Amino acid sequence: MRRSPIVLAATVAGTAGILGFHAQTPAAQSGTASTPASTPAATSSGSSSGSAGGSGAATGDAIDTQYGSAQVRVTVKSGKIVKIEALRLQGNDPRSVQISSSAEPILQQEALSKQSADVDAVSGASYTSASYTQSLQSALDKLGFKAPDGSRATLQVP
Repeated sequence: MRRSPIVLAATVAGTAGILGFHAQTPAAQSGTASTPASTPAATSSGSSSGSAGGSGAATGDAIDTQYGSAQVRVTVKSGKIVKIEALRLQGNDPRSVQISSSAEPILQQEALSKQSADVDAVSGASYTSASYTQSLQSALDKLGFKAPDGSRATLQVP
């Protein structure tokens, strides 16, 4: 009987704390990024020779998932992938934004290292990993880029 006022006070304080909590939006880029006006999202630019030695830039297809879509732009110079930009990442909710913004640098680094869209999925970011690599593969296909080992993206959106 002596503990009930303490339990009640703790319950009220805890409930007030939860109801008063306001989640902060992440400092990372939101789920959609605008494409510069000079770069249409669905077209490729630059020259492309259709072989692994080509150069140019291309925007991959937007790959939709239940958490939003992902789209990347890739730049190839002298037959090497030199730059990958995420134009859009999953962002239907704050958790998706958090997952995508932490997975994107890992996917980008691995793709640049392997010179291929065939990279491993980031743990806990299955949808982001699959849609990112599929968009990257479509951009590489537009440029006619072939990975040095002939690999292609194999991850599928669950």
